[in-house]
Amino acid sequence: MFAVVEIAGKQFKVNESGKYYVPRLSAEPNAEVTFDKVLLVADDKSVKVGSPVVGGVKVSAKVIEHIKDDKVIVFKKKRIISYRKLNGHRQQLTKVEVTKIG
Repeated sequence: MFAVVEIAGKQFKVNESGKYYVPRLSAEPNAEVTFDKVLLVADDKSVKVGSPVVGGVKVSAKVIEHIKDDKVIVFKKKRIISYRKLNGHRQQLTKVEVTKIG
């Protein structure tokens, strides 16, 4: 069984007992969170597609930890005029484990 869930404006295909990195959530580690925006639910026999969400279905997950992603380097350069600009950032992520779909 899997579901497509919208978390912080991004869509994730999740399975039960799967671990995923999602954009930073405000929940504390070891806290239980639920995601209401379930766009699709599928099992071996049927597929339910929402318009825009599937009613009565929620995905429960447990927050494992908060981490920073790898550094992303942004380098801009224009050859003739000696323009160079170096920027970088590390995205804030939350690791969650899906416990129940239903």
